[in-house]
Amino acid sequence: MRRLLETVLLALFAMGAAQAQTWPAKPVRIVVAYPPGGGIDVLARQLAEKLTPMWGEPVVVENKPGANTILATDSVAKAAADGHTVLLTTDATFSINPHLYARLPFDPQHDFIPVTMLVLLQQLLVANPALPANTLPELIRLAREKPGAINYASYGSGSQPHLSGEMLKYKAGIDLTHVPYKGISLAVPAVMAGEVQLTFAGIATSMPQLKSGRIKPIAIGGMKRSPLLPEVPTFAELGYPEVETHAWFGLFLPAGSPREAVERIYRDTKKIVEEPEFRQKQLVDKGYEVVASSPQDFAAYIRTDSEHRARAVKISGAKAE
Repeated sequence: MRRLLETVLLALFAMGAAQAQTWPAKPVRIVVAYPPGGGIDVLARQLAEKLTPMWGEPVVVENKPGANTILATDSVAKAAADGHTVLLTTDATFSINPHLYARLPFDPQHDFIPVTMLVLLQQLLVANPALPANTLPELIRLAREKPGAINYASYGSGSQPHLSGEMLKYKAGIDLTHVPYKGISLAVPAVMAGEVQLTFAGIATSMPQLKSGRIKPIAIGGMKRSPLLPEVPTFAELGYPEVETHAWFGLFLPAGSPREAVERIYRDTKKIVEEPEFRQKQLVDKGYEVVASSPQDFAAYIRTDSEHRARAVKISGAKAE
């Protein structure tokens, strides 16, 4: 009788363990809110490659760019809340868009579960080499001498470079002229060609041009200098901590998704991005700061970040295009 009872208990335990490991039950889609080829897409494909053997199911990447990340986000909001459709997007979706658009086809606060912020990246303020200013104080002095004569490029109204540029104008009391382009891939070449004098750009995308002298660095966001550009001061140390240039990449699930999926995605992606070789070669060397925050910490961060961006949007007067 005792042996029979032990057998039954073991069977029940095995059944419970099997039921607790029901996710994933089919292929998992990572929907990327940007086109193929960019940094966020590359990271998505690296994660998918490593997660597939860990989960025993194919993990596929689907690019769904458009409407300033709204197209991809809406599709995931309307997907089955079973943990098999994951959104990979940036701060634009949850920190900026709610303040740019009077109405969105989804509720950013209630239709999603933040899973983890994978990485944070700071942007540089870069200039054309011919600009007669090599430091932020020199740039501010020049802008005061020639109000409106210095142009800065962004990739659209409400984009991170636009908000950063307008906050710098506001805090420094200067007048710079905003010139929106259709993408960051056009903004940096415009600076190199002298069409505009300034823009904000990521370290990884700027490094070849910085090394060749086709653009020069002025300052970088964040509270500490980048190890890739230790000679470039931060806006904070120069007296302008309000000039936020950061962006982040994060994972989200539709509201109502199984807790098991949330925890498993968080735990396994954290393991990948914190693996020493991957962390150094694929992230740190490209200018990313590894975060791998918990779902709770990520949700709290988004609330604070959204408040900061709301102020920047108000100051910039940005409107959805």
